[in-house]
Amino acid sequence: MCMIAALRRFALLLAGLVLLTVPVAAHDLPRDVTVQAFVKPEGQTLNVLIRVPLKAIMDVEFPRREQDFVDLTRVDQSLRDAATIWLSGNIDIYEGDTLLPPPRIVSTRMSLESDQSFRAYDTALAHLAGTPLPADTALFWEQGILDVHFEYPIQSDRSYFSVHAAWDRLALTVITALQFLPPGGVVRAYELEGDAGLVRLDPRWHQAAARFVVMGFYHILEGTDHLLFLLCLIIPFRRVRPLILIVTAFTVAHSITLIAAAYHYAPAALWFQPLIETLIATSVFYMALENIVIAQPARRWLITFVFGLIHGFGFSFILEHTLQFSGSHLLSSLLAFNVGVELGQLLVLAILVPFLNILFRYVVAERIGTILLSAIVAHTAWHWMTERFEVLQQFPVPEITAAGLASGLRWLLLLVAIAAAAWLLFVLSQRWTKPASRESSPAE
Repeated sequence: MCMIAALRRFALLLAGLVLLTVPVAAHDLPRDVTVQAFVKPEGQTLNVLIRVPLKAIMDVEFPRREQDFVDLTRVDQSLRDAATIWLSGNIDIYEGDTLLPPPRIVSTRMSLESDQSFRAYDTALAHLAGTPLPADTALFWEQGILDVHFEYPIQSDRSYFSVHAAWDRLALTVITALQFLPPGGVVRAYELEGDAGLVRLDPRWHQAAARFVVMGFYHILEGTDHLLFLLCLIIPFRRVRPLILIVTAFTVAHSITLIAAAYHYAPAALWFQPLIETLIATSVFYMALENIVIAQPARRWLITFVFGLIHGFGFSFILEHTLQFSGSHLLSSLLAFNVGVELGQLLVLAILVPFLNILFRYVVAERIGTILLSAIVAHTAWHWMTERFEVLQQFPVPEITAAGLASGLRWLLLLVAIAAAAWLLFVLSQRWTKPASRESSPAE
C-alpha cells in the first residue's frame, strides 16, 4: 500500500510539472524587448509612464472575441493585472534613501505597435488620459503594446530619486530607455541593459564619484591587454623610484585622452575604435619585444606616456555607455574613474612585484625569466594585433573634409597640451634622478 501511495504522489507531481510547462511552451520568451519609461516628479506626486510590448507579458490571460482578437471592451482588468505583476512588482523607486510604497495605477491602455505617442512625455501622458482603442479594432494580444501611468506619493519634487528596474525577465535581452524629467532641470536619458541595479537619476557628486571609482577599479582588473601592458612595464623595473615615474607617466597620459574623448575631442568615425584597439595590442607587443632585446630600457617613462595616450582612448570606449550615470558631474566622474584605475594598478603592482622578485630569485635567472615571460606576452599580443588589424581593414580610408580639418585643429591644441605635460614629466624625472646620480658619484 505504501508503494502504491508513493506511486500516486509521484504521478500527481509529474502531472503538475507537465501542466506548469504548458504555458511556457505556448509562449516562448521573446529575444529582444525595449521598455520605454518616463519619470517626472510634480509637487507631491511622482508620475511614471511605462510602455512595454505585450509579447513579453506571460501568465496573464486577455479576453478574446471572434477570430481570437482581443476583446477591448473587457481588457482593462487584464492590463491592470499585467501592470501590477510585471511592471510595478519589479521596480523599486526611492526618494532619497526611502523606498516608495506601491504605486496607484492611474490608467492603462492597449496600443498598436504603430502608435508614436511615447516619443515625448506630454504626448504619452495625453495618450494615457485619452480615449482607448475602438472596440472593433482587430488586434491579437501579442501584437499589442501595454501603456501604464503610475503615481507614487512623494514628499517633494526636489528630492533625489533612484530607480531599480528589474525587468530582465521580460525577454532574453531587455533595454530600458528611461527619461528623468526633474522640475526646471535638464532631462536625463538613460539606456539600461537588463537589471542595471540601483540607478540614481540625479546623483550627487560623491555618489557619482563612488560609482566610477568602483568601475575603474574593476575595469583595470578585467582588461587583459592592460594587465599584460603593466606586466611588461614592471618586469625590468621592480624598485619604487622607477616604478613611480613610469606609473605616473601612464596615469597622466591616459587621463588626458580619456577626458578629451569624454568631451568629444576624439574622432567619432567608426574606424577609430578598431584603430585604437589595434594600437593597444601593438603597445603590448612593443613593450614585450623591448624587454627581450634590451636588458635595462632607458627612458621607459617616455614611451609609457605615449602608449598611455592610446590606452586612455581604450578606457573611453568603456565609458561611452556608462557616462550616463555621471549626472551633471562629468569631470568628477572621469577623475574618479581614473582614481579607480590607479587603485587597480596599485593592487596589480603589489601582487606582481613580489611575485617577480621571488620568481627571479628562486626559480629562474632574471634575464632568462624576463625573456621567457616577455616572449609569451609578445606571442599573445601578436595574435591580438593581427586579428584587430583584420577588423580595421574592413573600414574604408577616411576622406579629408571640412569637419575633419576642424577636428584636426582641435587635436593640434590637444597635442600642445600633451607636449606640455610630457615636458613637465621630463623635468620631474631629471630632478628625480639627480639625487641618485649624486649618491653614486663618490663610489665611482
